Amino acid sequence: MPRGELLVTPEPDAMREWFRQKPKQLVPKVTTVKTAVASWVHDGEYLAVGGFGTNRIPTALLHEIVRQGRRGLGLSGHTATHDFQILAAGPCIDRVDVAYVLGLEARGLSPSARRLCEGGLLRLTEWTNAALAWRYRAAAMGVPFLPARVMLGTDTWEHSAAKEIQCPFTGMRLAALPALSPDVGLIHVHEADVYGNCRIEGISVADADLARAARRVIISAERLIPHEEIRREPTRTIIPYFCVDAVVEVPGGCYPGNMPYEYFSDEEHLQEWLEAERTPETLRAFLEKYIFGVEDFAGYLDRCGGRSRLQQLRRVELMLVQESEGMRR
Repeated sequence: MPRGELLVTPEPDAMREWFRQKPKQLVPKVTTVKTAVASWVHDGEYLAVGGFGTNRIPTALLHEIVRQGRRGLGLSGHTATHDFQILAAGPCIDRVDVAYVLGLEARGLSPSARRLCEGGLLRLTEWTNAALAWRYRAAAMGVPFLPARVMLGTDTWEHSAAKEIQCPFTGMRLAALPALSPDVGLIHVHEADVYGNCRIEGISVADADLARAARRVIISAERLIPHEEIRREPTRTIIPYFCVDAVVEVPGGCYPGNMPYEYFSDEEHLQEWLEAERTPETLRAFLEKYIFGVEDFAGYLDRCGGRSRLQQLRRVELMLVQESEGMRR
């Protein structure tokens, strides 16, 4: 029997009632990063972050959560790399549904995140990335769980909060994955209109389901586009306005992560993060310089090289996109 803690109730009816009463009017939702976090992210709540790894993560929103000193947050660690690193540095989180955290892939492990885990300062329940994605989908569907065949027979299963069930049609063993409804979903997109209709270029990962599973959704966007443009190509809308509570325009808002087709990840700055985390003292100095010592995310970008650095990373991304397209041809 799995012995992991169920961090979020899968009971669907309260969530269905929440969504039923959520306003559906087509009204402007544009605000600032500071106001969005102050209004919609509260101590003790459970967060889920869109994107994947260091790709298309809402860095500007995460920095503001740290800057405003949020504490006691839960987190869905769905391939969480730099996003987990930021919240662990806060430290903002005390419980995590874990699929992939701590590591920044080939870049190395986050020392501050390791200190939280090894010091017993986080409550951890294990899943796979697929399991977490399907938990969002169950919540989006309004059901308490979805059956799957993942994790059975693995150590991950032993540390999860899934349940084994028997298929009523075939008798086979299945994993029942409980619905996951975050209090707040944070998603960075390529384009949005003022109402919250969003476009994502490239892989959308689990963000469409996440937006439909979360009680509240904050969108940061590389740019705002006219509503008329959304209406001209409605099939490109991945997240509809009625899921969204706040929209913030943040050019470069994924930095130092990779924003597909926009700019490549800043590998030098990510390495600077890892080096700074080696001791609590060097981490505090780093956070003071880059997060607490600036007014907003624009100030952070300026300290990292500003527009010229982003332009360098845009050229790298464009070159890689062109190389990839040439290989496909």
